[in-house]
Amino acid sequence: GGARSIQMAIQGSIIRYLLFTRKGKDSNLLSKQEQEHALAAALAGVLWAAGAAQKATVCLVTEETYVALTPDYSGDGFTERLQLFELVEKEATEKFIYDHLQCFKGEGSHGVILFLYSLIFSRTFERLQKDLDVSTSQLLQPNAGGFLCGQATLNMILTGRASPHVFNGCQKGESQEMLHGVLTRSDIGYLQWGKDTSEDDRLSQVGSRLKTPRLPIWLCNTNGNYSILFSTNRQLLSDWKMERLFDLYFYSGQPSQNKPVHLTIDTHSHHWERVQHEDEHRPGRRFSPVEMVIRTKWREATINWNGSVPFF
Repeated sequence: GGARSIQMAIQGSIIRYLLFTRKGKDSNLLSKQEQEHALAAALAGVLWAAGAAQKATVCLVTEETYVALTPDYSGDGFTERLQLFELVEKEATEKFIYDHLQCFKGEGSHGVILFLYSLIFSRTFERLQKDLDVSTSQLLQPNAGGFLCGQATLNMILTGRASPHVFNGCQKGESQEMLHGVLTRSDIGYLQWGKDTSEDDRLSQVGSRLKTPRLPIWLCNTNGNYSILFSTNRQLLSDWKMERLFDLYFYSGQPSQNKPVHLTIDTHSHHWERVQHEDEHRPGRRFSPVEMVIRTKWREATINWNGSVPFF
């Protein structure tokens, strides 16, 4: 829930680049250089969107110290050595990150923290104050001695704006305060399901702008575990007929997943066939959280794991 949620959100951007942006997609095998280009393009794209397509700021750790220690600030050996680099073109941002990629992916490089700093400075404090609302003042939430990534941070990675909520537009909270949700569709969507969440809680329901992104890629939150669902068919969400029977791929981000998981989604099977199919399993069969999160978008879908063992 800490670094993994941010890493999985970036994985969504990497998949977007590899499937729908990269030129010369002749080979399914990626060289190390192509992998590094994909990571640089993903990071640059997120930072550029956070900077409102005007400029991006990349933070790197240097040897020099720029912040003096005071009674109010105790150094961490990292923050006080940050140097900020502003770039005013998306291509220049991508090249700069590619040239310094080891700072983000090297062992012990603090890559996720560096990316978070870059994300915040690209968004700017002024924009962040407008993005957030009275319900959220922090981007990271303390949890059991570590930190959980707040929804505002995930939305900033997905949409470029640090909206604290997942519903469409703005809504009034219980005390009539205005709460900020998602204002536009983004390239990558978001789905969530938890065994303790209630469908009656309107403020926790994911809106159509995140459920139906421009591209068929979703960051999924199931009980606080983050994964990616995606389709290789760019047109999947542009024609409702394509959403009758289609394929999705599931990536858990877990070391235990050593091969692709190919799911077939059927949204048009007859209900009596579905009941008969479910009766074949033992009474009280548990559905995989992956199936449950898919059904938050395709409510009556039946899911075929095509021989893979369902993830629980």
